[in-house]
Amino acid sequence: MKIAILGGDGFVGWPTALHLSDAGHDIHILDNLSRRWIDTELGVQSLTPMDSIQERTRIWHAETGRRIHFNLIDLARDYELLKNWLAEHRPDAIVHFAEQRAAPYSMKSDRHKNYTVNNNVNATHNLLNALVELSLDAHLVHLGTMGVYGYSTVGAAIPEGYLPVGIETTEGETVSQEILYPSNPGSIYHMTKCLDQLLFQFYAKNDGLRITDLHQGIVWGTHTEQTRRHQQLINRFDYDGDYGTVLNRFLIQAAIGYPLTVHGTGGQTRAFIHIQDSVRCIELALDNPPARGSRVEIFNQMTETHRVRDLAEMIAAMTGSRIAWLPNPRKEAAENDLVVHNEKFLALGLDPIRLQDGLLSEIVDVAKKFAYRVDRSRVPAVSAWTKDIAPLINHDPEGKRLKSVS
Repeated sequence: MKIAILGGDGFVGWPTALHLSDAGHDIHILDNLSRRWIDTELGVQSLTPMDSIQERTRIWHAETGRRIHFNLIDLARDYELLKNWLAEHRPDAIVHFAEQRAAPYSMKSDRHKNYTVNNNVNATHNLLNALVELSLDAHLVHLGTMGVYGYSTVGAAIPEGYLPVGIETTEGETVSQEILYPSNPGSIYHMTKCLDQLLFQFYAKNDGLRITDLHQGIVWGTHTEQTRRHQQLINRFDYDGDYGTVLNRFLIQAAIGYPLTVHGTGGQTRAFIHIQDSVRCIELALDNPPARGSRVEIFNQMTETHRVRDLAEMIAAMTGSRIAWLPNPRKEAAENDLVVHNEKFLALGLDPIRLQDGLLSEIVDVAKKFAYRVDRSRVPAVSAWTKDIAPLINHDPEGKRLKSVS
């Protein structure tokens, strides 16, 4: 297939582009490189050294003989440019990663909230609008998040997208209906993914677009089969308090002798998936598109759930690290359970990589190799969800800052 990968320079987008190119597809990346600009804004860099997208694609061609094409397009702002590209190339499928992906970043300030909403919602709607205008029957695969469900529990497993309900009619009878599982976003970022869901439902119903929405868990890991092929193909790896994901952050903290930062009680249960499984799930979704005119296909793209404090204690036991118990910058329940259905991908042949499969030490090795690139001042999570929480945040988990004597 000819596949457009929107946001193909990013954390999941880049290994997906390599994986699908390696499978023989004709890959075209569309990206505005905003994630690199955000690094500059935050004064932080990927733990792993990243070359330009042009150099990355050159190395891939030199190693494999396969070309990945790059197009500099801002999907949220350059509607006509996007539409013209789609009209010229008419891809068979589109994988949509082109959204600001960090909940903490989306909550930093009013400016960051506006940016996240404008970028994420406009990008999604511009794409859907253009597909309809061009009568382009491309299968759209969108990377969503488990966070659309929220993290509360009612003592039942979260279904894959749709919830069967009984509705009482005016005659007193009960009729059955399937609805989108009620959304419960925990940040501005998660809210934009909930808005995406509604846009997808409308365009699938109104215009017959073929859409698959992947509700993904927290991604952990560094390498995929393709990124291992050359040191310049390495994936980005975030450790900072805004973009670093919790398990990867614990492993990096352990590697550099930084305390493992657990916020609140650590009782938050999260869903997880390895980066190699993430790209494999996207390939499985592409290979199994919904029929035109059918409802949006929804998968829960995760392989296991863990409580944050359990992960911290596991890494501490493995590495001898200490745990720092810190105030929680997020507005969320102190404890929650999370039971999730994920049978669809398993039925399609996914053989999950789990935490016990020995890849945690691989991440520690990568972190130790590039430890010289870590700015320890960027490790704490300091973006507060509300103005009331902000004064409570611990900016110095190591306790190394100078203190006044009174």
